[in-house]
Amino acid sequence: MDKKNIGIVSLGLIGGSLLKALAKKNLNIYAVTTNKETVNKTLEYTSNISTNIDILKDCDIVFVCSPMSKTLEILDKLEKILKPSAIVADTCSLKEFVMKKERPYIFIGTHPMAGTEKSGFDASFDSLFEDANWVLTPSKNAEQKHIEFISGVISLTGAKPLVMDASEHDRAAAYISHMPMLVSQALMQTVMNDNNALKIASSGFRDMTRLSMSNTMMANDMITMNSENISEALISLIEHARGLLDDNYLQSIEKIKEFRASMYNDAGKNILD
Repeated sequence: MDKKNIGIVSLGLIGGSLLKALAKKNLNIYAVTTNKETVNKTLEYTSNISTNIDILKDCDIVFVCSPMSKTLEILDKLEKILKPSAIVADTCSLKEFVMKKERPYIFIGTHPMAGTEKSGFDASFDSLFEDANWVLTPSKNAEQKHIEFISGVISLTGAKPLVMDASEHDRAAAYISHMPMLVSQALMQTVMNDNNALKIASSGFRDMTRLSMSNTMMANDMITMNSENISEALISLIEHARGLLDDNYLQSIEKIKEFRASMYNDAGKNILD
């Protein structure tokens, strides 16, 4: 691994955290950012930093950590400069849209199940991915050795690689990520003009509305590009909420609490396989 060249495109929360995590392993890292202010901040982690994507031409693996709306354009640019044996992985929170086109390099869609409501290189940190699932959706030209190689790189960040079908991933992401964010935003919008509610809002409301602070560009991409799955998730949520009102609430909530307790350990990490 120490002889391989690893590239990272875009150094926001995900790309920046990936850079900081891998830099601790003393690997050969090449990074690309269009933010000139970030260039100087990156020198602490690698001297191979540029605003020109051509710096990645000799990389063995490249992680594209850009916003979803820019990812396809970058993947196209990489076709012109990378060797056919190179492995390219995006980190978008949706997978089907990046899997549609065959690429001349080895492409493996990925999604690290980690993040915060903050964005940008200054918000990134080297332990972001520790104990987090990192989903892989390999393309048809990805062999087992390629999956094992990228899994090895991902494992260096402390994350746990998990192979999944792209469409199944997008549906699951709507339920556990995209729909909760939308609900958090809707809840915030619901009480924005209710002065009494705002005055007595405390930790429960604060925690429930944390996701309303999600990165605007990322949130817009998720909502517009996964709307069908999100709508399905919202319908299911409303049905279950109505069921709790109409059914035996005490019996239902005890089952919910029991399952929730089995899902996370004392450190708040998901322990379900």
